[in-house]
Amino acid sequence: MPPALPRPFPRNEGEDALARLYRPEEIAETLGCSAWWVKDRARRRLIPHTRVGRAYRFTAEHLAAIIRLHEEPAAQPTTQRTLSPTPPPRPTTTSPRTGRQGQPALPARSLRARPPRKSQYGTAA
Repeated sequence: MPPALPRPFPRNEGEDALARLYRPEEIAETLGCSAWWVKDRARRRLIPHTRVGRAYRFTAEHLAAIIRLHEEPAAQPTTQRTLSPTPPPRPTTTSPRTGRQGQPALPARSLRARPPRKSQYGTAA
């Protein structure tokens, strides 16, 4: 079980008011992914982060935002499909190239060979 992240705000008046910064390895362990994934997403600016020098650091708010970014919405019930008609099925015939029944026919293309490459010695390879 990953360690629980502490609250980002001080609990008492005497505690430091700065939020704790977490390393990518700690965030990855909490999310159940690799540290490489966390660093790669931060490098591409796809997840919120803080840069300290060349290092990526994350706060508890950043972690909450990452989780919100990657949430999947609940599936919609499939009972209301009357508004969008289903597309007509594609005609299937025997494919001329593969000879398989039920495959859509593909247009035949003519193939052309490329000229041979020339080597550094002036002869064809």
